[in-house]
Amino acid sequence: MGSGPVERIQQLDIIEREIATAIHSAGLALQELAKEKPQAKQIETHTTTFMKTLMEVEKKMTNHINYLTQVSTGQPHEGSSYAASKDLTLAYHRIDHIKSRLATLERFHHELSPQKPHAKTLQMSDS
Repeated sequence: MGSGPVERIQQLDIIEREIATAIHSAGLALQELAKEKPQAKQIETHTTTFMKTLMEVEKKMTNHINYLTQVSTGQPHEGSSYAASKDLTLAYHRIDHIKSRLATLERFHHELSPQKPHAKTLQMSDS
């Protein structure tokens, strides 16, 4: 299975055509069943084509879903920058949190440290 986005889109396009083929085969089987004298061989052929195509579609879709699951969980994957992007975003959040905590600590430090008398207060007591 190709790893590039173009190849993945092309593969999904092929899967879409296979789904259309499966639906067409199911429709032909139903048309044959609707006849007054259906031919068992035709029904079997269309049903077999439908089932084989459906199994192939399921296999290919499972591969795509597994790929997307791997990429979306942030695990490293060749050709994907999702994990690095996620790490960067988390680092920015950690920096913001650290800044917030430091600001809180600085505020507490100023509240708890003994305050120096203001110059205006000293001048008033000298008079």
